[in-house]
Amino acid sequence: KYTLQIWTGLLVLCSTLSPALCCDWLRHYGHYSNMSLSLLRLMGGQVTEQESPVPFPYRFYISIRTTEVRSQVVFVRDSLVQIADLYRHGNLSSVTWDTDRTNGFRMSLDRQIDELRSCTKDQVRLQNLVQFRGGGSAYWQLIRKETQLHLEQLDLLVNSIRSSVVSTSVQG
Repeated sequence: KYTLQIWTGLLVLCSTLSPALCCDWLRHYGHYSNMSLSLLRLMGGQVTEQESPVPFPYRFYISIRTTEVRSQVVFVRDSLVQIADLYRHGNLSSVTWDTDRTNGFRMSLDRQIDELRSCTKDQVRLQNLVQFRGGGSAYWQLIRKETQLHLEQLDLLVNSIRSSVVSTSVQG
């Protein structure tokens, strides 16, 4: 009976923390995030100073930190999917970005998304997809700038998740 209680406790603990502790991706996120940000910065020279017509959702990033870890991981996954879709389905012919670095950036995003999908088996999706059709170089430079802001905020969110998981496992 005692062994059954231990196994039940371990199962509950693992299922509760599975998006975080049982997900190997979180340990490697910093590396891939840094790679994505570096490639983004290097692929197109100086980032535009132009202001976005849509304000950056800093308050949303702050509020997502108060949700459960699973919701945060799903948010990170869906955000990366949306960013990758912009670069995958857009017409990049109007920009003179370094092709190898741009492809490396896209592959880095795809790797992170694949790893996150293994952490979040369900198919919950954020429905707020941004679609750009056509667009010249200025639009793509603005998208690149906003992408950098989102990737930096996602990096902060994952660091918060890791800190939360560490403090939860130490207290447990």
